[in-house]
Order: sequence, then structure tokens, then C-alpha cells
Amino acid sequence: MRKKIIKWTFRQIILLYDSVRGVNMNLKKSILTNLYEEIIERVSVGIHAVDHEGKTIIYNKKMREMEAMDEEDVLYKDVRDVFQFQENQSSTLLQSLEQGEEIVNVKQTYFNNRGVEITTINNTFPLKINGKICAAVEIATDVTKMEKLVRRNLRQTKTDFTFEHIIGSSDEIKEVIALAKRATRTNSNVLIIGETGTGKELFAQSIHTESDRANGPFISQNCAALPDSLIEGLLFGTTKGAFTGAIDSPGLFEQAQGGTLLLDELNSLNIALQAKLLRVLQERKVRRIGGTKEIPIDVRVIATINEDPIDAIANNHLRKDLYYRLAVVTLFIPPLRERIGDIPVLVEEFIKKYNQLFNLDVQGVSSEVLKFFESHSWPGNVRELEHVIEASLNLLNHEEMIEFHHLPYQYRKGETKQHFTTQSIEIQNTKTTLHDQLASFEKQYIELSLKKHNNHITKTAQALGISRQSLQYRMKRLNIKV
Repeated sequence: MRKKIIKWTFRQIILLYDSVRGVNMNLKKSILTNLYEEIIERVSVGIHAVDHEGKTIIYNKKMREMEAMDEEDVLYKDVRDVFQFQENQSSTLLQSLEQGEEIVNVKQTYFNNRGVEITTINNTFPLKINGKICAAVEIATDVTKMEKLVRRNLRQTKTDFTFEHIIGSSDEIKEVIALAKRATRTNSNVLIIGETGTGKELFAQSIHTESDRANGPFISQNCAALPDSLIEGLLFGTTKGAFTGAIDSPGLFEQAQGGTLLLDELNSLNIALQAKLLRVLQERKVRRIGGTKEIPIDVRVIATINEDPIDAIANNHLRKDLYYRLAVVTLFIPPLRERIGDIPVLVEEFIKKYNQLFNLDVQGVSSEVLKFFESHSWPGNVRELEHVIEASLNLLNHEEMIEFHHLPYQYRKGETKQHFTTQSIEIQNTKTTLHDQLASFEKQYIELSLKKHNNHITKTAQALGISRQSLQYRMKRLNIKV
């Protein structure tokens, strides 16, 4: 794509060049040169070009930023004299120049003239004039920070949480904890479903810590944090020679041998990679990219998703067969708005935590603040509540209670206090639980919507803002018939 963009840009330059009439040839060349240099400098990808001898002739601003080098350090110098490459590896620029072939989507790690490590994803191609290679151009994307993040994640195999760290006494959370504890007795795969901030990784670590795999590694990888070009090699490993720059490297499955592998936000993983993941789970063997050897694995997989699995499957975010393979044990972590009874104890715990960190002695929150907390929708769930407590303590002077004016501005602005206004809600049976009341309301609302749209499933689903499959799933669960 980027190669096409460059070709398109040059075509536009030629058209512009032809359109400049009444100007002498030298001035035309000057205009063209300035325009070309301006484009090269302003693009948001690194561009590095070398001549037929391997000396740099183009080295744009983005590339200088990525490699933390000045133009005079690189321009008109041989690439081999400037950069250092890992053992048995060489510059993709020089490979493309020497072999005359295009190299696409290849990860390369190398070092600048001060020994600083750089990792890029490169698309490299030779330029020919009259069939003869005269130069090579590389378009690079910086993934140095991502690469370091991956390595740091792999080193962090120690788990910090157990079930004792899960705070809450509501029936909703106690039910999930009980199910999760039962899951520690087996090695079955686990699928944890919950909104962002509900504590899915906390449950995953707790299951690992109290299982017979506790002495094995616990490796966590967020599937949304890396591009497809990196995540595949990271998961399954690579074999030297599989592609340019590839080295023998074990994947996460091999590194988690005898322990647990947590795949966070699995619904962000490319569908094609989900198919490969399914094969590994079925056969209990992994094959490195470019390899022929099947490596047996003994790994328990825990996956998390942050959306309804029915919706995820309908929206092509999750393969149905992978869902059934993972959901041997399924945990639904309730959002904070569905367990408001846990808010007081969560607030108490977070105040205690940040009292120790900030050397404060805050005793609690005012009744006004507590009422606000219990009426707030908490889209960020428990994590959002913790951040609010931390932010509020930063605004205190010597007070012992968090008052409404101590809350972050976004919670105080506008009509925030309208949350305290109670409205008349008809409740048929005051002895039923909140969960039952919500289910009753959901059923009534769906039935009314179906009636309004003459029991047309697709139109009703569109009106409700959910998928057709999700509506059918809810109708089945709530015993709604049409």
C-alpha cells in the first residue's frame, strides 16, 4: 500500500511538473525538487533509501526520529558502517538491493551508532532503471516500544493476586468467586467475560495461584496491544530462516509450559490467527512459524473478552468454534452497577490503599458522595472507582473525609447532583433481588419492542441496538416467545 502511495505521489508530481507552463527548465526542476523534499520530510513513516553501493541517499525526518540519529550521521554513508545488526542478520535494505526482491512486512531489530536498540516493521523494495537495480527504498514503522513491552510482559510471570484480593460481599460477586474456585481443581480452559475494569485478570491470576499449576509460569498477553505481524510470532514462536530477520525464538505457549497462558481481549485477535489458536488448543501441539516440528504443550489457557460472546461471534470478532473450545468454564464478571452493595467496602479498601501510599489518614467519604457513588453508572467499573478515590485524595489538604467538592471535575460539573434525585419506579415485589428486577424489566422492554415491530426480530434488534443473534439469545434466556 505504501509503495503504491509513493508511486501515486510521484505521478502527481509529474502532472504538476507538466502543468507549470511558461517557466524555464531550471526553475521547473527547482520547484519539483522542493516539492519532493517537502513530501518526504512530512510523511508519518520512516523512509530510508540507499544507492547501488549501499550508501544512504534519502533519510527523512521520521526515520531520524525513530533511530535517534542526525542526518549527517547517516546521509551519504554506507549502511554497514553506521548500523549494527544481530548475529547472522543484515540490513533488509541491503538484502533487497543485492537480491533484487521486495521484502514485505518484516520485523528487524538493530542498533544505531550509540548502541541503542531499534525495532521496526519494514517494507523494502528495489528501484530499477532499464532493468538494472540502482537503489533500494525502505518504508519503516517503529515498534521499539511494543517490542520492549512484550519482553517485559514475558519476564513478569509472577502472580500478585489470589481470591482474597477480590473485594465484595454481594451475592453476584460471591457466586462468581465460588465458580472460579471450583475451576482451580481442573486444567480445563476458562473464558472470562466482563466489561473493561471489572477485574478479569485478577480472577485469572487467582485461578492460577490456587491451582496445581501455581509453581509453573503465568504469562499474560493483551491481544489488542500488538499488530498481527508481531502477535503471530509471539504466540507460536519463530524458526531461523522462516523470513528475513527471523531467529529461533520460543512462543508464549512454549514459555508457559506447565503453567497458565492468559490471552487478554481475545476478541481483538485477528480471525485468521484465532483459527491457528484453535488448532493448537485441539491438538495440544504448537508449530513455530517456518518450522516443521510439532512441539507438545502442557498449558492451561485462560482467555478474556470484553463483550457479549453472542455479539462477538455475530460481529466476526470471535470464532464460534474457538468460543466453544475455550468456554469449558465460563465466568461472567458483573459490572459494578449490578453490584452496588459492594461499593462501600471497595471505597474503604481503596482509601486504605492510598492512605498508605500518600501517607494520609482519610477516614471515608461523606453520605453525599456515597449516594453519588451508588447512583453512578460506572462505565469504567471497579477500576474507575479506584481512580476516583485516588484523584480525590490528591485534592485533599488535611480533611479526614472525601466531600463532593473533592471529586474530580468531570464528576462535579454540569448536572452531576441530579443523580441524587429519586424517581418513582413501580416495583411489583420488594422482596426480589436487584438481579431479578433487572431481568423482569429486560423481559418487559423486549416484549414491548417486539410488539411495536410486529414481532419482527431484525427490526426489533436494530431498535434495541443489539445484534439479531443477541436478541434471540436473550429471548431464549428470558423465555420470550413470538
